[in-house]
Amino acid sequence: MEDGVLSGNLPIRNFRDGEWPEIKDLEYICDRIGIGMEGCWGCAVRCKKVVAGERENMVVDSDYGGPEYETLGALGSTCGVSDQVAVSYANQLCNAYSLDTIATGVTIAFAMECFERGLITAEDTGGIELRFNDPDAMVAMVEKIARREDIGDLLAEGMVPAAEKIGGDSIHFAMQVKNQPLPMHEPRLKRGLAIGYSVSPTGADHCHSLHDTGLVVADENGFVPNPRLRGMGIMEPMPLESLGPDKVRATIYNSMASIMLNCLTMCSMPGWSLEELSDMVRAATGWDVTDYELLRVGERAMNLARTFNMREGLTVDDDQLPERSYGPTVGGALEDGGIDREELREAMHTYYGMMGWERETGVPTREKLEELGVGWAFEHTPK
Repeated sequence: MEDGVLSGNLPIRNFRDGEWPEIKDLEYICDRIGIGMEGCWGCAVRCKKVVAGERENMVVDSDYGGPEYETLGALGSTCGVSDQVAVSYANQLCNAYSLDTIATGVTIAFAMECFERGLITAEDTGGIELRFNDPDAMVAMVEKIARREDIGDLLAEGMVPAAEKIGGDSIHFAMQVKNQPLPMHEPRLKRGLAIGYSVSPTGADHCHSLHDTGLVVADENGFVPNPRLRGMGIMEPMPLESLGPDKVRATIYNSMASIMLNCLTMCSMPGWSLEELSDMVRAATGWDVTDYELLRVGERAMNLARTFNMREGLTVDDDQLPERSYGPTVGGALEDGGIDREELREAMHTYYGMMGWERETGVPTREKLEELGVGWAFEHTPK
C-alpha cells in the first residue's frame, strides 16, 4: 500500500491529500493480525484475508474474514485511519449490516470533510467529533449509517442527496459518479479509469474500467501484453496521462471483456485470456461459443445499460468526474496533477463514436442496437 501512496493511487483523506506517513501502520495487515488466507471452493488464488484482533470495545471476529485492499483504503486511508483493528472491526460491521465497504468509507470521509469545514456539526452527528484520523469516530459513523441515526440517516441515501441537503460547496468534494462513490484507484493517475468511471452505467467502478498500469503484466518471460486485451489487439503500454483514441479503444475493449465476465458470473482475479474463457464456457455448457460471441455479450449489456439509464433521465452531463478530480492533491505524487476537463470531454465524445452512439449525446443509435440484436430497445432511447 505504501507504493500506492508514492504513486498517488491510494486515496488519502477524501482524495484530498497526497502524503500520509501513517500508511506504515495500516499495511501488512496479515503479518500483524492475520491468521490465514481463504478463497472460493477450488480456487487457487486464495484472496480472502482472515484476521482477528481486539482494541478497547472492538473485537474482530475471524468469521468475518478481513479487509482487502479496497476496504483498507476506504475505511482506512480515505478516512485517515491507520489502526488495523479499527478498520477490520468497521469491515466486520459493514458485513454484518450488509453495507458496501467502499461506499461506506468514502461517504464517511465526505462527512469528515464536511465536519472539518463546518458544514455539519456535532449536533448533526449525535455528538461525534467527526474528524479525519479518528478511528473511533469512523467506527461510530458506520453504526450511525447502518441504523440511520442522526446524520447517518442522510448519508445512507448517498453523497449526492447528502450534499444537496448539506449545501455549501460540499458537492465539489463528494467523490462520486452517478452517486456511486469512487473506489480506491485514483483516476488522476490512471486516465483509463477517468474515462471508465465517467461513462460507466453503474457509476465509478474499478472492476470494469481500465487500469492503465495493467496493460502489460509480468510472467516468466518478463513483461508481456495483458492476455485478455492482447486477444483484442491491445499490444503495447500507453502513457498513463493519455486520453487519446488509443486509450479510449483500450478502455472500451476492457469494459466489454469485464462486463462479459459479470454476465458469466465469473471472477476476474485469475486473469484468464479470452481463449481460456471460451474454452471454459464450452466445457461447462456444451455451447459452441466463440471469443467473438462472448465479447458481444459484454457489448450488448453495455448498450442496454446505457439505454436504460437514458430512459430513466441520465444524460451526457452525468458522464463526468467529481470536481476534485480536475485539480491536484495537496502534496504527494499528484500535487501537479489533475485531469484536463476538455480533454476528458473529448475522450467521452470519442468513446460515444467508437461505441456506435450519437457522438454528441451518447444515445445508442438504432443501427448499433439492431446490429446487436436488440433493436427493440431503440424505442426506449430519448428522442
